[in-house]
Amino acid sequence: MAARLVRRCCWMHLGAFISPPSVPASLLAPVGKIVTARALPFNSFHTSSLLSWADGFSVKEQVEESRNPEHKVIGELIETATTPQDLLQLAELHALNSNQASQIITQLSRLSVEKKLETGSILQDERFQQLISIMDSQISHVWNNTLVNLVKSLYTLRVDSNRREVQSVEQEVLWRLRRLTFRQLASLAEFLVLRQGKESKLLSEVIKKLELRWTELQGTRNVVSLMSKVGHMSPALMDRLEDKALELAEQFEPDDIRKVMLALAYQNRRCVPLLRALSYHLTQKHSELGLSILLDLIFAYGKLNFHQPQVFQKIATDLHPQVATMTPVEVTRCVRSFALLKWLSLPLFEAVAQYTLDNTKQLSVSHLCGLILSFARLNFQPSASEDFFSMVHEELKGELDNLEPHLLTDLVWSLCVLQQAKAPYLRRVLAPEFHAQIRGDDSPKAHSLWLKLIHINATARLECPEYQGPFLPLEMLSATEQDEDRATLLQSSLREALAGVLGSQDKGRFNIHTIYGWHIDAEMVVNSENKPLPVKNFAAPHLPHSEGKKPLPPDARRIAFLRWEFPNFSNRSKELLGRYAMARRHLQAAGFLLVDVS
Repeated sequence: MAARLVRRCCWMHLGAFISPPSVPASLLAPVGKIVTARALPFNSFHTSSLLSWADGFSVKEQVEESRNPEHKVIGELIETATTPQDLLQLAELHALNSNQASQIITQLSRLSVEKKLETGSILQDERFQQLISIMDSQISHVWNNTLVNLVKSLYTLRVDSNRREVQSVEQEVLWRLRRLTFRQLASLAEFLVLRQGKESKLLSEVIKKLELRWTELQGTRNVVSLMSKVGHMSPALMDRLEDKALELAEQFEPDDIRKVMLALAYQNRRCVPLLRALSYHLTQKHSELGLSILLDLIFAYGKLNFHQPQVFQKIATDLHPQVATMTPVEVTRCVRSFALLKWLSLPLFEAVAQYTLDNTKQLSVSHLCGLILSFARLNFQPSASEDFFSMVHEELKGELDNLEPHLLTDLVWSLCVLQQAKAPYLRRVLAPEFHAQIRGDDSPKAHSLWLKLIHINATARLECPEYQGPFLPLEMLSATEQDEDRATLLQSSLREALAGVLGSQDKGRFNIHTIYGWHIDAEMVVNSENKPLPVKNFAAPHLPHSEGKKPLPPDARRIAFLRWEFPNFSNRSKELLGRYAMARRHLQAAGFLLVDVS
């Protein structure tokens, strides 16, 4: 109400100085109304974001323009010019003011982008230098909207930022920031992020103004654009944008939802209320989604590890009939995203497996490796498993030496999960010269790689009787995982429960790191009558150093307790996790009876 009153007072104040006949009826509009810009918008997405008119001219600017016929003619000539020469000739034929010179520079920039022209010849032209001088001589008289477009145009034309005239324009913008509309500020911020990044003093000041004036933000387009282009520069601004996006979520189109989701994903911002709202409206209102939107959405959910089964089912259902028309990159990206979410759609993955068989020649080795890694993460075995893995082995033949060590390790590990690792794969990564590359490296990435090598070594020993070596040396199998700083609630509860059952600490072993690379939360030995025995008295081949030497009595069994701490899965879906499935196989092959604790 207060803002509307201020506008009305301003209009009445302005009207006192204008005679009614001199003002066209089209100009008698509220001060806040947006009027069509003079310069033509760019056609492409990028150019429109760089040089679009930030906002309409103010009423005062329109009145001033309409009262001078010569200015109107020059404006039309600027608007209709189709070549840089047409624009540069105006500097010779007309006495231009600073505002008109600025408009010509903006139009030159637009044409150079639209027609992909070299800007060097324009910058060296004497007439362009004349335009710069005219603009600089009365920079304070340049209209706000023209000034915003001018600073964009100077950057786009690659005018030297150290020139005094450019710095003068930047300083003028800084002085006028409080007088610019929110749309002008947003447009300028989006441009500066692309052109200058965090180093720009002007950008930091513009962002501060956006943070202070965020309540002026209106419309889904501005919210989405700021979130995707500027939000990463200011966490405080992003907080406000998320609040506004939550308020407008019901009005978002599918493409708006896609852009917001990607913005959150790239910034690792897991705003749960907003994600839930977007997911709800996605499933309730939008029945048909394009391929690119579906792929971007599932990527964003995977990046944020945000689980929405209804959305995943919808995306998988919509993607299934489109698999045959996808490119290898799209197929790989799709499967990887679902694997990150640990969410398996059998029809979709079967279609991907068939796509792989039908388009083998189009798939590169890296694409094939990506599919194998994703299948292994979910422990997915295609129905045509024999044909599929025959093709995989055939395509990988002779390619192992060309793979980067980390990718090769991931590939062989995944084949172990899928029970498809053959001797050549095992021999390649268990060879001393291969693992010597990471020995002594204490980085987290090297630690993860080494742990996978130990899993591969366990597969070779426990599941591949025909494999004769090489194996990892025993001293390299100890300390496979760093001890946890403190026990989880589930571990503590397990220890308390077992303490009452065992009656003595000697009858149980806790927090065990095996030579197979798997962590066991608790271990006990029971006799044929299921009575606990002192576990430390018996030999333990699964440990690097065994405390006892005695063999297990006849009919005695080792029991291992494994945590199940995946909240998005029920006990029935444990086999979906390839890593967990491989751990169970290895420990069972080592003679353990497994008990899942959840």
